[in-house]
Amino acid sequence: MSREPNKWWTLAAVCTAIFMLLLDITVVNVALPDIQSDLDSTFNDLQWVVDAYALTLAAFLLTMGSLADRVGRRLIFMLGLVVFCLSSIACGLAHTPLLLNLARGVQGIGGAMMFATSLALIAQAFTGRDRGTAFGAFGAVTGAAVAVGPLVGGAIVEAIGWEWIFFVNVPIGVFAIAITLRYVRESHDPRPGRLDIPGFATFSGGLFLLVFALVRGNTEGWGSPLIVGFLVGSVLLLLAFVAIELRAEHPMLELALFRNRSFAGAALVAFCISSSLFSMFLYLTLYVQNVLGYSPLEAGVRFLPITLMSFFVAPVAGRLSARVPVRLLLGTGMALVAAGLVLMRFVDPTSGWTALLAGFIVGGAGIGLTNPPLASTQVGVVDPRESGMASGIGNTFRQVGIATGIAAYGAFFEHEVRQKFLESFAANPLPDPPTGTKSGTISALIDSGALTSGRIREIAVEAEPGGPWADAARRQVIDMAHGAFTGALDELLLIAAAVAALGSLAGYMLVRQQDFVVPPDAAPDAAAP
Repeated sequence: MSREPNKWWTLAAVCTAIFMLLLDITVVNVALPDIQSDLDSTFNDLQWVVDAYALTLAAFLLTMGSLADRVGRRLIFMLGLVVFCLSSIACGLAHTPLLLNLARGVQGIGGAMMFATSLALIAQAFTGRDRGTAFGAFGAVTGAAVAVGPLVGGAIVEAIGWEWIFFVNVPIGVFAIAITLRYVRESHDPRPGRLDIPGFATFSGGLFLLVFALVRGNTEGWGSPLIVGFLVGSVLLLLAFVAIELRAEHPMLELALFRNRSFAGAALVAFCISSSLFSMFLYLTLYVQNVLGYSPLEAGVRFLPITLMSFFVAPVAGRLSARVPVRLLLGTGMALVAAGLVLMRFVDPTSGWTALLAGFIVGGAGIGLTNPPLASTQVGVVDPRESGMASGIGNTFRQVGIATGIAAYGAFFEHEVRQKFLESFAANPLPDPPTGTKSGTISALIDSGALTSGRIREIAVEAEPGGPWADAARRQVIDMAHGAFTGALDELLLIAAAVAALGSLAGYMLVRQQDFVVPPDAAPDAAAP
């Protein structure tokens, strides 16, 4: 006997909302070059398009779960849909990078409200075998959203413009809101804890200062008072957060869970998979579109191998969880992610996109092998009464991994591209670009961010034929810039592979089968990349 007569409508509402949310994450990647061109964005602006969303999602996720227990899970879920839809409109209407990134931050808040309540709404509506079926459908929908995201995003951007990757959320969101209002039952925790406001403030503040310092470090100078102050402030706030959580009666993040080595290992794997391959999507997208010159749709097609491999391998990994020690699945999956990143290396300005293909296939298989056992470990090694907190912590570590990974890689990448271009230019001196272009001097060209984003072609071709930059010289500058970009990308892929290898070690060495309270095959699939 089901708990809820409208249970399948509840599942439809949750799956629609999460499909929209995850689709919006993956479609943004292929839209970034068009956003950069239309809004005249810098490389730092592009980092914030992703990081603003990831930061607020990470910061609000656990707090929204606690708030939902108090005021109603259905209410918070529905408000999340409203916030997400309104902020999507604001994203599409944004005419400056600042407005877009502020709207993306608000989107992250709406996403946190939906994420924090989605599994709880399914759990309250289903029992017995139907619950397993519901969680399976939920996992399939999330996998499909990730798989089709690049292709859908490329088609939308190419056909009607990048703004519509945000506008398309509105009719989908309205549909989900209507179903929620009509069919989803409200529920509360009969004994909710207090909201951990000090924990929320110190965690979100510390994380923001850290990411801001990493994103702006090259521009402001790593020794500048602003960057040093932000880094010190970040450390102090995060230390204060730990102290608050250790003493809080109802902590936002239950640090005692990390005494369980399997839970700690799963959290580290979640962080590493997000801060390795998922964080690299930004830089790989810039390479495929701005350096190789593919359109958004063409780029989306070329990213399909990684998402499709993940989609098809994940169900196999879910079935293997009942037969194979989970640590082997986690460790091997992350090892494949590391191997995939290594296989993507050694690209150069003459490489075609197929130079990435082997890495995409192996990395995608690694994602698919890691995600289902990772989700089952996060909630399976804790008391079932703590599964909501455990799931929230897992998703928080994923988002923190993306936010810090993109910011840290960006700092390294920006520095390396600049240095490699200057070294190449010193060895092959050329006259400055003609007066009247967007970048009147070579130094201005570097400062424009065109090198880091791979957009050098757009600026270099502005020179009139026969001017100080003749065709041959202009071609040489483009080649030097692309050589600097691919050289830095090659080094960045190696760093990301090392991070994934660390996740592999965590999976192999920390996760133990005897720590499982719930069988590994009984937990829901992962909800997000």
